[in-house]
Amino acid sequence: MLFRSPADVSLIGFHGQTILHRPAAGRTWQIGDGAELARATGIAVVNDFRSADVAAGGQGAPLVPLYHRALVSDFDKPVVVLNIGGVANVTYIDDDLVLAFDTGPGNAPIDDWAFRHTGQPVDRDGKLAASGRADQATVAAMLNNSFFARTPPKSLDRLDFGTQAVEKLSAADGAATLTAFTARSIALAAEHFPHVPKRWIVCGGGRHNPALMRDLRASVRRTVVTAEEVGWRGDFLEAEAFAYLAVRSVKGLPLSLPTTT
Repeated sequence: MLFRSPADVSLIGFHGQTILHRPAAGRTWQIGDGAELARATGIAVVNDFRSADVAAGGQGAPLVPLYHRALVSDFDKPVVVLNIGGVANVTYIDDDLVLAFDTGPGNAPIDDWAFRHTGQPVDRDGKLAASGRADQATVAAMLNNSFFARTPPKSLDRLDFGTQAVEKLSAADGAATLTAFTARSIALAAEHFPHVPKRWIVCGGGRHNPALMRDLRASVRRTVVTAEEVGWRGDFLEAEAFAYLAVRSVKGLPLSLPTTT
């Protein structure tokens, strides 16, 4: 839908940019002034989606699972929606059960490594990783982290997983190793699912990385498709989700569940 004027929009769901996420310390910080946005646009704004959840003892993330549930209402289940952003997270949906959590790193370590070695903000088309070889001993060492076995719900900050473990590798091998690590850590999420999902649907920027998608399919060993392959607009999914959550907020409906945050 094309909006031509503010009169076409009745509500804005404004997440802002997360710069710190430490739920164990009761802190989550998103920059962005919802009141100023409302004044500037003349449109009602719902913002600060995470603070109340964290204050109540929740993880404050991930927040998109209820929208994922709505999107897959007619799909064969169980199904998993995987979002690969800076951090990766999954939503497992099986009838009335919605289970969601951060799985580990997403694009963040790969992006940081690529920027340092190529000057590009991402490993575009996965070319740097594809030109290298993953160091499997390093991947195994990185997977030896208590976070992966921790019972969900659980969440991460973008900086919780970095590039330290690959510092002695070449640019290409470091990228390949970080990419393999991200894929393998995502696959470990299946250990927390009650049943084997029929398929994984991938959204977020990571779906544009062929090297990551290749490693993911090899690690998950189940049907893996992109958001576009099921008819979704993958680059707009998070925006749609926060519009959906904004409407739930003004209707007094919950934005998360005990099994998601």
